[in-house]
Amino acid sequence: MNVLRFFYIIYIVIKFRLDEFVDSKSIKIIQALLFPIRIFQPNKISRSVRLRIALESLGPIFIKFGQMLSTRRDLLPIDIADELAKLQDQVAPFDFIIVKKIIEDAYGLPIEKQFLQFEKVPVASASVAQVHFAKLVSGKEVAVKVLRPNIKTKVKKNLQLLKWVAAILQYIWKDGKRLRPTEVVEEFSRHTDSELNLLLEAAHCSHLGQNFKNKKLLIVPDVYWDYCHEKIMVMERMNGIPVSDIDALKKNKIDIPLLAKNGVEIFFTQVFRDGFFHADMHPGNIQVAKDGRYIAMDFGIMGTLSDKDKHYLARNFVCFFKRDYRGVAEAHIESGWVPPETSIDDFENAIRSVCEPIFEKPLKEISFGKLLIRLFQTSRKFNMEIQPQLTMLQKTLLNVEGLGRDLDPNLDLWKTARPFLEKWLKAQTGPKNILKLLKKEIPSWVSLVPEIPRVLHAYLKNNEYKNNTNTINNLQQSIDNLINSQKLTKIIFTVILFLFMILFYMLMK
Repeated sequence: MNVLRFFYIIYIVIKFRLDEFVDSKSIKIIQALLFPIRIFQPNKISRSVRLRIALESLGPIFIKFGQMLSTRRDLLPIDIADELAKLQDQVAPFDFIIVKKIIEDAYGLPIEKQFLQFEKVPVASASVAQVHFAKLVSGKEVAVKVLRPNIKTKVKKNLQLLKWVAAILQYIWKDGKRLRPTEVVEEFSRHTDSELNLLLEAAHCSHLGQNFKNKKLLIVPDVYWDYCHEKIMVMERMNGIPVSDIDALKKNKIDIPLLAKNGVEIFFTQVFRDGFFHADMHPGNIQVAKDGRYIAMDFGIMGTLSDKDKHYLARNFVCFFKRDYRGVAEAHIESGWVPPETSIDDFENAIRSVCEPIFEKPLKEISFGKLLIRLFQTSRKFNMEIQPQLTMLQKTLLNVEGLGRDLDPNLDLWKTARPFLEKWLKAQTGPKNILKLLKKEIPSWVSLVPEIPRVLHAYLKNNEYKNNTNTINNLQQSIDNLINSQKLTKIIFTVILFLFMILFYMLMK
């Protein structure tokens, strides 16, 4: 651990009176020692503002940590979460000489051999990397993302320090055990690690692009894999309008209400169709093409959901729409998000107390994201375990909803989402999905069936009937005959399954 860095953090804590956040008898001595400083550092601004400024003073990694904390509204007081949401990841760019060295070290060639043109001034600069526009020798216009020098070492040191601080807080903070700061830091660490390998980000980009390969609603830039490296990502240059520039969108005659509606559809398609979603969908990472399609940017943070999570989330949402609070409670328990011994009646009433007042408002005035937050907060009282995939989803949903309402204040997220979710749930139990699953599983079934005689043969050699020589010999002879006819078995079984599928499809048509 860097000792000087540690003492600088202590200085920032003292300067901005962050000891106020720790209300514990175990540190009264420290608070007494800080008393003289408090005389000369009067508390003129709110605690939330002081926390935000302190994180900005501590540098990029702490800024990113504050951004992540701002999404944990199930853990933080509202005033702190709102203030931390204002953090901007604006970092001074590093010199082009360093950019050139990183690129040439990675390629083993002069930069001029790889790029016909390379803009020295970055178009964007963040805490982990910066982006330059360039042109390949082939003439293709690209965006080149370059990792900051020594960023992995710096991040590792800061993360070690964060983990150490979190462990202390969990011990001395009265809410430490409930809020689990060590787990929050671990979650942050996982997300940060994924951003430090640009090959992984390139894979994320490619994956999302495959999911939306028709590019009907969403454009994802192509990845130029021959030029990608752990420290470098080269992708297709996008020329779009920032989604936050409403005037420019109107000037280009973009249908803004439709744009807002399409954004909701893209989000739910990513979540429920694909189980793979962009988890950093703030306005800085979204552009709009002149034909009204969305353009996705920055693929460092992506979220995933299992089929089980998708099913129960969709069920939760549909139950919300129908005001079926018992259904919501049952979905939580069946999914394992809350303990199985939870009283379903008590849980149902708690959910009702959260949701019912909201339904008294017009649908367009209801925040879907805030409702989800309140539900998670209520669930925590019933010992709901932290679900990292759900917190990422929560963050993304808040971003999507906020973006949608900025574009169209009359956007009714509930009305837009409900038909999609109901259709998706219906499709999961419909004949087409069953047929799809059969098609998926049949190859593995076919490959396994011929192995059955061998498995049975091995079992019989070691089972309790091995003393019965006559029986065993007869069985082994029969099995040997079956083994010799494996090819025929495979053909017959495949034909039977194929005929069954055709019959099933015709009956369900």
